[in-house]
Amino acid sequence: MTAGPVAPSDHAAVVLRPLAFDAVRFDGGFWGRRQQVNREVSIPGAVQRLREAGNLDNLRMAAEGVTGSYRGPVFMDSDVYKVLEALAWEQGRAPAAHLVDAIGELAALVRSAQSPDGYLNSYVQVTRGGADRYADLVMGHELYCLGHLLQAAVAAHRVSPNDELWSAALAAADHLTVAFADNDAVEGHPIVEMALVELYRETGTTAYLDLASQFVYVRGRGQLRGHGREPSYFSDRVPVREATSVEGHAVRAMYLAAGAADIVAEGRDDASQGLATALRRQWQHMVRTKTYVTGGLGSRWDGEAFGDPYELPPDRAYAETCAAIGSVQWAWRMLLATGDAAFADLIERTLFNGFAAGVSRTGDEYFYVNALQVRADAAPQDHRSPALGRHGWFDVACCPPNIMRTLASLHSHLATSDLSGVQIHQYGSATISHPWADGTIELRMHTDYPWSGEVTVEVRRSPDAEWTLSLRVPRWCQDASVTVNEVGPAPARSGVRLTRRWRYGDQVRLDLPMPPRLTEADPHVDAVRGCVAVERGPLVYCVEQVDQPAGPLVDDLVITASTLTDEWREDLLGGVVAVHLQTRAGAALAVPYCLWANRGPGAMRIWLPCSPELRRDH
Repeated sequence: MTAGPVAPSDHAAVVLRPLAFDAVRFDGGFWGRRQQVNREVSIPGAVQRLREAGNLDNLRMAAEGVTGSYRGPVFMDSDVYKVLEALAWEQGRAPAAHLVDAIGELAALVRSAQSPDGYLNSYVQVTRGGADRYADLVMGHELYCLGHLLQAAVAAHRVSPNDELWSAALAAADHLTVAFADNDAVEGHPIVEMALVELYRETGTTAYLDLASQFVYVRGRGQLRGHGREPSYFSDRVPVREATSVEGHAVRAMYLAAGAADIVAEGRDDASQGLATALRRQWQHMVRTKTYVTGGLGSRWDGEAFGDPYELPPDRAYAETCAAIGSVQWAWRMLLATGDAAFADLIERTLFNGFAAGVSRTGDEYFYVNALQVRADAAPQDHRSPALGRHGWFDVACCPPNIMRTLASLHSHLATSDLSGVQIHQYGSATISHPWADGTIELRMHTDYPWSGEVTVEVRRSPDAEWTLSLRVPRWCQDASVTVNEVGPAPARSGVRLTRRWRYGDQVRLDLPMPPRLTEADPHVDAVRGCVAVERGPLVYCVEQVDQPAGPLVDDLVITASTLTDEWREDLLGGVVAVHLQTRAGAALAVPYCLWANRGPGAMRIWLPCSPELRRDH
């Protein structure tokens, strides 16, 4: 059984443990189809994009010792590594010859570009002949790139071994332990912390964990400044264990928090350091005051950053796709550490909304920025503006390959285990197989989630012993019920825990009613005070101008009634549940936000003003 992206060591302080990477498989459904498109369209397209954008040429020049015309931003190598990680996870999930060939080609190129002492950064090697290493830790992204290399190598080592990639990662990590020994320096863009911990988990080499801990604990001394940025941009204003909230560049903040959660799990925290408590405090404050209804993070275009508490304007939202991915990574680690379903709730909200909107249904166009409102006459600020629609690639192409590696490994976030049994946190059509006691737990989950809230879990194999099946009841659901082998239904309020000696054919049906609902905006958020959003189940809805062809601009819609009706529309966006609502100008149609802009760019909004009458009644 092979491990997935996060594999706590045997002695890690976690309440729940991830299942093996190949223990869960989506069987069609919402995420199964997304994985298929990712495998057949997105990842092959990314390899070609790397050729066209110059990423591979940069590495070839580094391998040949050529100095000169480097192409693209300083972190071009990281896109190669993220695509490699996506390839590895896909190869582990469903082996295919073309994936093996692509991994082999890219891994060989990476290894050939690496210096004998393990250093690897094509920008420094091509533009400076390898001199002045780590001269710009503020914005040079050298450790950031190497972090993605380590993550790609760990993925490949766990599910589809490649000797060249693994050797490159070990050499790079060993180089870092020497280069930053007894050194209080820290880099501007976190991710190497997560990567070093996972490499430690794979190898048992404590030097990697030591270095990851060092990078977390030396941050917060105000040493990162420059390029027009202050320490807060880099989460370097105060030590992580003293921070009360996340701040600065949203992606950096998420990656740092996830890395800090990893070192806590591996025993590098104690009561005097208080890192575990600090992370919980920061997460709660972020969810309460700095998170969009879509799960999106980052309200400022300037610095791709968090704003002040409740500074969440929908039309100015940045909500970078990478920040949504980082949020899932942090919440997953916190879920493992605590078992608290609140983390799984945020994962669900973020995946189905802030993350899923980042890639088109066809898998070949992407959003970097995920605004919650685009006006009819919106003037694009730059090429990342949602007003222009999705793009096939970006000059700064961090988001597309990040989406690919996340989708390729997404099934590993569905379930966990502990000494009592198996816990299912996310719902989708899937099979689950997990060794337990002296046998195997094998489950088949049938559901049309998120369109339907009816989830049936069928026992296909079970050890001859009692064990507990746990099912999360999402916070948005008020009237959940559970039926076991046609006995029931019984109310299921805060979650389901069923302990018994299970037999083949046993069935558990979880019913999560999902009538469409209006969600009131927090009155602290000035930009949407007095507005409501339409939600149904885990999905946030929006109104697009394309669905109101004869009506007023979506900018002018005002909801006048709380009565909402839903309808399955096979002819719309590949099949969705649409929601009808009443406005001052008549009936309007809302569609899932995650599917907006699949019929071209145009006006869109999530938060809608209410009429005074509705505000009094609602």
